[in-house]
Amino acid sequence: MPKLKTRRSAAKRFKRSGSGKFMRRKAYKNHLLEHKGPDRKSRLSKKTVVSEQDAENVRAMMPYS
Repeated sequence: MPKLKTRRSAAKRFKRSGSGKFMRRKAYKNHLLEHKGPDRKSRLSKKTVVSEQDAENVRAMMPYS
């Protein structure tokens, strides 16, 4: 069997947690930040777990992670 290639765009966006789940950044933290409160911006800065429905697609894009 030939080796599978990792999708580089996915490798830059997702990381594995210690328990093996995929982690991602949250949306809405790129621009238009002046009117968003500090608590909201702090909450958006944290990582979150990829949903179960999407995790299978991420796993297929990153076969060796």
